[in-house]
Amino acid sequence: MELRETLLGMLERDSRLLPEDLAERLGLQIEEVASELGAMVDEQVICGYHTLINWDKTKREFVTALIEVKVSPQHGMGFDKIARRIYLFDEVKAVYLMSGGFDLTVIVEGDNIKDIAYFISDKLAPMESVLSTATHFVLKKYKDHGIVIERQKKPDERMIVSP
Repeated sequence: MELRETLLGMLERDSRLLPEDLAERLGLQIEEVASELGAMVDEQVICGYHTLINWDKTKREFVTALIEVKVSPQHGMGFDKIARRIYLFDEVKAVYLMSGGFDLTVIVEGDNIKDIAYFISDKLAPMESVLSTATHFVLKKYKDHGIVIERQKKPDERMIVSP
């Protein structure tokens, strides 16, 4: 496996790894690893470093919604122009171009359902290229970014003994 893919795989599993850690694990010089990481940041291969948080275990309350959006692509710009307009909103966490029955998936967060409704009715739906939306609310996360969020408790396998 190429050095880049190896480094990316390691960082995807644990973004806390420092160049020193990576170099030691791979038996390389720190300078070589730091140089490769810097190049990947410059080339936007590495776009950021994130920590996956189980917000259900905190006091923070918010709502996540997945919005299916049908759009009319812009002449000469395809879907890029409307996607760019959408992803610039602070509420928007992700935008994906899709195949199938709709064009874009937009992931948004708000403090409550009213915030999401306001975003859709006052910001997203009025855009001239937006033809329709369908909103789905996330009720519970089981797995996110390849990580199981809530581990299932092992069933009690002890035999029931009654007098």
